[in-house]
Amino acid sequence: MYQKIDIKRFLDDSGKITQLSSKNKFRIATLSYLAGKFEVDRDYTEKEVNDICDEWHTFGDYFIMRRELVDNGLLCRSIDGSRYWKPKKD
Repeated sequence: MYQKIDIKRFLDDSGKITQLSSKNKFRIATLSYLAGKFEVDRDYTEKEVNDICDEWHTFGDYFIMRRELVDNGLLCRSIDGSRYWKPKKD
């Protein structure tokens, strides 16, 4: 059975991410929350991804947010890094 993970402690009052947990289950849940800000069937430039990441966290490191989204399969990236997209769920 799927259990929803509560990430409220990692968000501020406006819903922005304040930190990434070192515990994997919270980290993935928080990244999934951020991935929810992206649309399926839409291509994004690196700048657009950076802007969305920057808008939804408070610690000023959109690079790590973007990398974590890609490394965890929550966003896909073309080999040259010119295009990003949110994968479709099965």
